Amino acid sequence: MRPLFHPRTVNGPFGDPVLFISFLFVKRAVLFDLGDIHSLSSRDILKISHVFVSHTHMDHFSGFDRLLRLFLGRNKEIFLYGPEGFLHNIEGKLAGYSWNLVQNYKNSLILHATEVSTDQQSTKTFRCINKFAPDPEIKINSFNGILHKEPAFIVSTLILDHEIPCLGFSIKEQFHVNIIKERLEPLGLKIGPWLKNLKDALYKQQDPDSEFEIYSDENKTVKKIFNLGELSEKIVSITRGQKITYIVDVAFNKSNTDKIIEFAQNSDYLYIEASFLHKDIVLAEKKSHITARQAGYIAAMAKARLFTIFHFSPRNIGYEKLLYQEAMQEYEKYISAS
Repeated sequence: MRPLFHPRTVNGPFGDPVLFISFLFVKRAVLFDLGDIHSLSSRDILKISHVFVSHTHMDHFSGFDRLLRLFLGRNKEIFLYGPEGFLHNIEGKLAGYSWNLVQNYKNSLILHATEVSTDQQSTKTFRCINKFAPDPEIKINSFNGILHKEPAFIVSTLILDHEIPCLGFSIKEQFHVNIIKERLEPLGLKIGPWLKNLKDALYKQQDPDSEFEIYSDENKTVKKIFNLGELSEKIVSITRGQKITYIVDVAFNKSNTDKIIEFAQNSDYLYIEASFLHKDIVLAEKKSHITARQAGYIAAMAKARLFTIFHFSPRNIGYEKLLYQEAMQEYEKYISAS
């Protein structure tokens, strides 16, 4: 099985937290957090459609300028999400530049920024053609934990405590569509763009008795017509969807840990901060971060299949192996008992 989501941390464990998630067979990606992204190629950045920002401390938000610079002059819509105060921060970033020449761009960049609070989501739209002045209308929706939903996947969030509101994120595939390649040839079929159309039809729960057309060229000349349900039975296997969870900058208290464990339950990948060794637990509490041991405990209680710790404090340079060791020992201690 080839997973839909391909996650990777952009910087090393001591660098700014940024998780880049690319999509299989599609020139598309999303970001969890927006710290320094200079190590991301321009090609990868231009794939980004959605950006989910945990909070606007500099190491989680400084990459906004590079993102904006690369998208200027392009016909692109970007969706950004963040915690309480996010809209004010976005407006401040945009107000820091002069936009007197943007009328020369043939294409218009549009930013949709959404701020999450305990009971609602507020969205403002900023258009390059309007010198990034916000549209007059602010869209208000109730907050139910879901930030973005498509037929194939859902992005959810929860509000955590870092002495300011800090968001955790999870992206979950509805289900996974596996193509049984060896069954294509007997039907006179080859791998091609039509497979994405097939997957989209299944994600959208299209009527299985409907016709499914496979095109032979870019001009959409019909090559074959199948019954959707019959074709799916022959070449498709449906399995559990992939789940990735991202948690950073949280205090280790009962409220946070209970929320995280429930939210991250049965994640295939859990990315979780581990700023300090356990001997520095008092400092971790003072700074509202968690230790490597605490990260391992949370991963075990959430029954995460795999987990990655990152966002190490610079005071631990040279002690990376010990951080990994503390996290894994705690994980193995509790995962075997759960």
